[in-house]
Amino acid sequence: MTELDPHPVETDPTAPRDAVRVYPPGVTIVRRSQRGRSCAPDILTIEELQRWLLLEASRERELLLTFEALLWRMNAAGLPIDRATLHIGTLHPQLLGFAWNWRSSDGLCDEVQVQQSTADTDAFKLNPLRRIFEEGAALRRNPQDAAAQAEFPIMRDLAAGGYTEYFALPLGGEGFRHAVTLSTTRPGGFSDEHLAEIKRVLVLFTLHVERHIAVRISTNALGAYLGPVAAAKVLSGDIKRGSGEPIRAIIWVSDMRGFTDLSDRLSGWDTITVLNAYFEVFVDAVLAQGGEVLKFIGDGLLAVFPLGDDGCAAGDAALAAAQAAQAGLARLNREPPPGLAAIEGWRPLRAGIALHEGEVFFGNIGAPNRLDFTVIGPAVNEASRVEALQKILGRNILITAAAARHISMPLEPLGAYPLRGVATPMTILAPHDVVAIHPQTAAS
Repeated sequence: MTELDPHPVETDPTAPRDAVRVYPPGVTIVRRSQRGRSCAPDILTIEELQRWLLLEASRERELLLTFEALLWRMNAAGLPIDRATLHIGTLHPQLLGFAWNWRSSDGLCDEVQVQQSTADTDAFKLNPLRRIFEEGAALRRNPQDAAAQAEFPIMRDLAAGGYTEYFALPLGGEGFRHAVTLSTTRPGGFSDEHLAEIKRVLVLFTLHVERHIAVRISTNALGAYLGPVAAAKVLSGDIKRGSGEPIRAIIWVSDMRGFTDLSDRLSGWDTITVLNAYFEVFVDAVLAQGGEVLKFIGDGLLAVFPLGDDGCAAGDAALAAAQAAQAGLARLNREPPPGLAAIEGWRPLRAGIALHEGEVFFGNIGAPNRLDFTVIGPAVNEASRVEALQKILGRNILITAAAARHISMPLEPLGAYPLRGVATPMTILAPHDVVAIHPQTAAS
C-alpha cells in the first residue's frame, strides 16, 4: 500500500482541519475519527496499556477506533509517537488493501482503501513499505539523513514535518501483507527502551489486527461475490437453507443483444474482456442508485431495488440506473479503453433492460452443502419474459405497468403483450427517450 504524507504538512497549525489530509488517486477515505486525546487516559503505564489490549480493546468492533485509541494510550504511557500508519492486505479483486493514518498534530485518524492500481506507481515502488512487504524485516531510518532521503523519497516529506525517526515493521498475517510504521519528532528519535516497549505493545495489538482482518476479508470476499446486502445477512448468521424473507422490489433483468454470435466470433479471452467491460458499466449504474446486484447469468444480470415506504424512490432509482447503464454502454461503444479497443468485431454492444415490480423471496436456496443467496418468485420469471419482448419491440428499456406505478417520470405506453407462462397479457411501457434496438441486433 502506498504511504504518503498529507499536504499541507501536518505541522502547519493554520491549515484548515479538512485540508490536512489529501490523498493521491487510488486512495479513498472510508471513514474518519477525530476523538483526539479524549479517547484515552491522560497518563497510564505500559502494564495498564497491555491490560487494556488484553481485555477492553477486544470489545471494539472498528479497527479505526482501536488503532486511534492505541496511539493515544501509547502517548499517555510516555512513548513519543507523533505519526503512525497501519497497513493490511485483503482479499478483493480491486483492492490492494486498507490503511489507517494517525497524527498527533491534527488529532485525526483516517481509514482509507487502496486500489490495486497503486501497486504500479512509483510512490509504492519507492516506499519503505514495499521493502517491508518483500523482506519481512523491520526498518529504521532518520528522515533528516540525506542518505535516507535518497533511498526513500517519503523521508523528505517526513523531514519537512520535523520527524527525527521512522520505524516500520511487519505484523502477522500469513499470506497477506501487513505492516505498521511509527515516527517521532523527539530529538534523537526513539530510544532503545522506547522501541522495546513499542514491540511489546504491538505483539498484543497484532492479535486485534488479525481478528479485524479475518472479518474484513470475509466481508470483502462475500461482498464481491454476493453483494453487500446478501453478504451482511450471511455474516450475521442467516445461512440456513430456506432462510430469508419475502420483499417487494423493482426487479431488474438485463441481457446483451447478439451475445451468442459475439462469443462465436471472439476468442474466449476477448469475450471475457468484452463481458467485463459491459458488466462494469451496468453494475456501476445499479450500485450508484442503491440497487443490489444478485447474479450474473452468462451475459444476463439480475438485480433488485427493494421498495421502501416511498415506492417511487426505488422505481425512480431503477429507471435512473437503467438510463445511466444505456448511456454508459453508448460511451463504451464510442470511447472504449485501450484493451477493449484493440479487440476487433465487438462493436456496437447493445443490451435490453426490463423493470418489473413484485414480491420475491430473498434468501438461501440450494442443496445443504451448496447454497446461493438470491431472489426467486413469479415476478422474477415475469421480468425475464418481459426482457425477451425487446427482440420484438426493439426498445432497450421496457417497464411493466406494475413497475410504472412506482416511477414518477411520464412513460410511453407500448401496449399489452402475452407472456409465456403468464395468464393475462401484460401492459408494457418505456421512457420517451429510449433508443430503439435495431432489428438486426435484437436477436441474441
